[in-house]
Amino acid sequence: MNISAILSEESIFLGVSANSKRDFLQEVSRRISEITGLDALTVFDSLLERENLGSTGFGGGTALPHSRFTGLDKVYAFFAKPSSAIDFDAIDGKPVDLAFILISPEGSGADHLTALAMLSRILKDESICDKLRHMNKVPEIYATLNEA
Repeated sequence: MNISAILSEESIFLGVSANSKRDFLQEVSRRISEITGLDALTVFDSLLERENLGSTGFGGGTALPHSRFTGLDKVYAFFAKPSSAIDFDAIDGKPVDLAFILISPEGSGADHLTALAMLSRILKDESICDKLRHMNKVPEIYATLNEA
């Protein structure tokens, strides 16, 4: 799976205004809704429910919220940078400033897991994350993610 199959320039969200994980998930859910046609509240509730099982903030200032949805036609990835780092209850206690959000159709077991693995590899690569932290233009972020 290539990241360009699930991520587009329109699904890169810069300067997400949020003071908490909850605010962040609400704002990205609203933006995801505009792209996918899913109800924003449904997206938010599903992502929050997953977070309640255990934080998707897995260290190094990164997070990977994810969920599955009935009625979705394909796997979607979204990349988001909050306007300032936010507490995400990450395993290392560090605030999050880079996140992928993955949403998949309900029955997409293998594709969902493949996408999760690909996105987590990117977020665990410190050199890529350092580059992404210093970028503030969607085309350069998209190019960097496609090269990863």
